[in-house]
Amino acid sequence: DILSADMGLKDFAVLGDKEGFLKIRNPRWIKIHERRLRRFQKALSRKQYDRKTHTGSKNWYKAKKKVTKEQRKTADQRKDFQHKLSHSLAEDYDAVCVEDLNLKGIARGLHFGKGIQDNGYGQFLSMLGYKLEERGKYLIKVDRYFASSKICSVCGHKKKELALSERIYLCECGNRMDRDVNAAVNILKEGKRIYKKCA
Repeated sequence: DILSADMGLKDFAVLGDKEGFLKIRNPRWIKIHERRLRRFQKALSRKQYDRKTHTGSKNWYKAKKKVTKEQRKTADQRKDFQHKLSHSLAEDYDAVCVEDLNLKGIARGLHFGKGIQDNGYGQFLSMLGYKLEERGKYLIKVDRYFASSKICSVCGHKKKELALSERIYLCECGNRMDRDVNAAVNILKEGKRIYKKCA
């Protein structure tokens, strides 16, 4: 079986195979820890710190310790979530198709650095890649210039423009579909075509 994974910002990913498509929500703990970390960082910024000597007060070091602990906790939980999901996908599928995204470029160009960092897509795809390889399976990367979001997954018509604010894909053929699901369908089709060549 082949799976497509369209990595998103609103959701962690949209996963799809011949049976249908499923949205994987960003884990709730991301927002919980974001709020806690923001609170700790604000508290840290109010403490005394000498930028010339790079030394802080006792309260500054206490606040800094809280920030570091929260950052580490978030990173550990993110890694645990990604390990479990990537293990499950590598066990269940012969190949997983993803877009070969330029994550750094997206973060810079669209000012989505924080969202991309929270989701940890690069780390997740790395985990998924080596777990599939260990099992003799494939991580298929669809060309980053393949317009998965702009192409109608029903009739194949390609839109010239598609704003990020358009969350529903509407086509002249009558297709009305969630934007991310439409992209995932296209990635699955293109991934299957590539898989036939390498399998």
